Amino acid sequence: MAVVVGIVYLGAMAWTVRLSMTSSKLLPTYDFVGLEQYERLFANARFLMSLQNMVVFGVLFIAACLLLGFLLAVLIDQRVKAEGVLRTIYLYPHALSFIVTGLAWQWFLNPELGLQRAVREAGFTGFEFAWLADGDTALYALVLAGVWQSSGLVMVILLAGLRGVDPDLWKAARVDGIPAWRYYLSIVLPLIGPMIVTATVLLAIAVVKLYDLVVAMTKGGPGIATEVPAKFVMDHLFERANVGLGTAAATVMLLTVLCVLTPWLYARYGRTSGRPA
Repeated sequence: MAVVVGIVYLGAMAWTVRLSMTSSKLLPTYDFVGLEQYERLFANARFLMSLQNMVVFGVLFIAACLLLGFLLAVLIDQRVKAEGVLRTIYLYPHALSFIVTGLAWQWFLNPELGLQRAVREAGFTGFEFAWLADGDTALYALVLAGVWQSSGLVMVILLAGLRGVDPDLWKAARVDGIPAWRYYLSIVLPLIGPMIVTATVLLAIAVVKLYDLVVAMTKGGPGIATEVPAKFVMDHLFERANVGLGTAAATVMLLTVLCVLTPWLYARYGRTSGRPA
């Protein structure tokens, strides 16, 4: 297993980095051009827009998922009736692929088929909700669909943390007259910090590799308003026959993932336990 992982994963990563330093077009070549592809990459307006979109999408997506997931977890933690049914309903969107989610939301937000048409047929003829058709709002439509799909996963992770909090803390807080919002903000959140970090890392990785949702909903449009790095890579590898530039973009994505994972791995596994003698 270790040999397979080393060859398939680490070997493929090393090969990608190597190709990013070549002038490969349709087929790989092994001439060495240094950082020339990276210079071209960061001078490419489309790639720079994709990075900007990834940052905006990531900040809104992660913040909204954490907030909504936490609120849902708190709701479920109140031992409400039909708890199992509610957990299933909230988690079900995460069982769908981003392609299915994207197609469903693409139909729902289509001005000619979805919400806008339904409201207008109900008598509100001036109603407009065409986010996908507007370059200024299309990215926020992606965020909306992504949050709908992924907030259930955050709920499950944080609910597990909430169920591990000592119930006596809540009783003590009530005796001291501490409001519920202050109890969760000052006591519960620090206790479930590791779960929040885990959820954040998973969401951040999903942001970096975002591709299916964009292709299903907008195909990167209108124009390049919703272009993301993963789509930039796939387009240059398989449509534009520019392997060198595509692998350079893929290497940048790899470095981004490492920047996300390294602090988490160090915090979880790198610190030595125990005190020095």
